[in-house]
Amino acid sequence: MKVLFLDSVHEILQQELEASGFECDHDYSSSYADIKSKIAAYDGIVIRSRIPIDRGLLTAGMLKFVARSGAGLENIDLTAAEELGTRIFSSPEGNMDAVAEHAMGMLLMLMNHLKRADAEVRAGVWRRAENRGTEVKGKTVGIIGYGYMGSAFAERLSGFGCKIIAHDKYKHGFGNAKVEEVTKAELLERSDIISVHLPLSEETHHYIDHSFILAAGKPFILINTARGLHVDIAALLDGLESRKVIGACLDVFAFEKSSFEAIETQQTSIFEQLVSREDVILSPHIAGWTHESYVKLSSFLAQKICSVFGNVKG
Repeated sequence: MKVLFLDSVHEILQQELEASGFECDHDYSSSYADIKSKIAAYDGIVIRSRIPIDRGLLTAGMLKFVARSGAGLENIDLTAAEELGTRIFSSPEGNMDAVAEHAMGMLLMLMNHLKRADAEVRAGVWRRAENRGTEVKGKTVGIIGYGYMGSAFAERLSGFGCKIIAHDKYKHGFGNAKVEEVTKAELLERSDIISVHLPLSEETHHYIDHSFILAAGKPFILINTARGLHVDIAALLDGLESRKVIGACLDVFAFEKSSFEAIETQQTSIFEQLVSREDVILSPHIAGWTHESYVKLSSFLAQKICSVFGNVKG
């Protein structure tokens, strides 16, 4: 079987595939049209987010599988893949720990004013009372989406002495001694902190909008490490101004290119408003991108591909 890598991933994936008899090629720069013209020569492709895997590309070949290094599948036409019998592999297990730890770190940074305090001390400013922090203990944390990422975040939170509640429209019966399963309305009413862990779809586009923020029972902190388009930034800025939103931790942005490798409109007014705020913590879509997750994302893909189309040796 021949596999075409369209994005760079950790070398362990190629090593494991070749050990099981796969032939691997690479093309990290060709256009969509060029890839489409030669896709028929391959049985599978490995991607991150560089090009869309739409119906046109899928029907141009007879792909047995598409392997996505990561969790999000919004760049793949899943309906067409199912109709064509193309298997879809992803590896959310590979970066769920990274996402959970990053979300926890951003939250602690915001609640303890660590970004500001660090900058002030470096500048010779010593303000203790003004940088007094707020504890996670005793707060109610609402998790929206209780898959790999949401459950991993709940696990990290469980040692902080907070109340953890979670809502998942498509998953039920997951409540346990650590996490209470609730409706969306209950989560909005009770949460001091809300963390979003949803796939991107038409349904979840601007999931956090004006109506969501207005429906919250009390001022809350927002965490988004999933997809930038979950949050209507204009609504978030209004919420921050009105103090309905106390602060925000954002690893992802609507301004990102589809490949997530750059910001498209850095100079827009709305972006400038966002980055000027001290009550917002930002990072460049790296929550799931640790040194360890880079290896695990590929390792889990190798296991899944070879469990269907061969056996990983060793």
